[in-house]
Amino acid sequence: MPDFSSLPFFLLAALVMFLVVVGRYIAIAALFQFWFYRFRGEKWKSRNLGKKKVDKNQFYRELKWSAITSLIFAFAGAFTAILWQKGYTRIYMGLNDYPLWYLPLSLLISLLIHETYYYWLHRWMHQPMVFKLLHKVHHDSSTTSAWTAFSFHPLEGVLQAIILPLTIMFVPMHVYVLLFQLTLMTFSSVINHLEIETYPANFHRHFIGRWLIGATHHSLHHKQFKYNFGLYFTFWDKWKKTESPRFASLFEEKTNVFARDNRKE
Repeated sequence: MPDFSSLPFFLLAALVMFLVVVGRYIAIAALFQFWFYRFRGEKWKSRNLGKKKVDKNQFYRELKWSAITSLIFAFAGAFTAILWQKGYTRIYMGLNDYPLWYLPLSLLISLLIHETYYYWLHRWMHQPMVFKLLHKVHHDSSTTSAWTAFSFHPLEGVLQAIILPLTIMFVPMHVYVLLFQLTLMTFSSVINHLEIETYPANFHRHFIGRWLIGATHHSLHHKQFKYNFGLYFTFWDKWKKTESPRFASLFEEKTNVFARDNRKE
């Protein structure tokens, strides 16, 4: 096995990881953008949350910042490979190293840690001085798209990249669970920024759905700024009373119109 702490192998690992991260981002974002705006655009038009169309300038700007973010994530991944190789992480390879029931539990623990970290980081980044330095780049997209998912200032990208390496230094995780979470992160971010509500009617009242963030929830954050700071889940927003009072009515408005239009077809 190559020594990832040597510069050539570290850079090679970072390059491979960059191609994986940026390739996954482009593939997932393009799939959602094509399906919901092109191929089935008319069908999902009534669920569109945006007040204006995303122009080419925004697309190219988001693609630029997303490429930089992917590079940061790639270097974080290469550094994590060094930590793993030196024995500083709790990543394990054998399925029998821990009970099988621990696989989904470790994923849930990691997601909850990530959610908690991100919620409080996100609220901090909305402090006026911090916002201008770190978070404004992301909010330059007031009407979001699938391509907004990774559009961050480099400093914000670094802050987002450090939590998983820190988590796996303390929480045992199978390597495939870690890879699954990284893919889930991309899917979640694309869905939340799609600007089209993809969840079914009344999902926001479902015993599972009420805890999950979707496009309506996050779209309101980009427009209102002071609500909806969560990443995957709504529980911190509910607990700290930072969930937008408009969320339920807007979700119902979009999904009910969609359901009515589809009954007419």
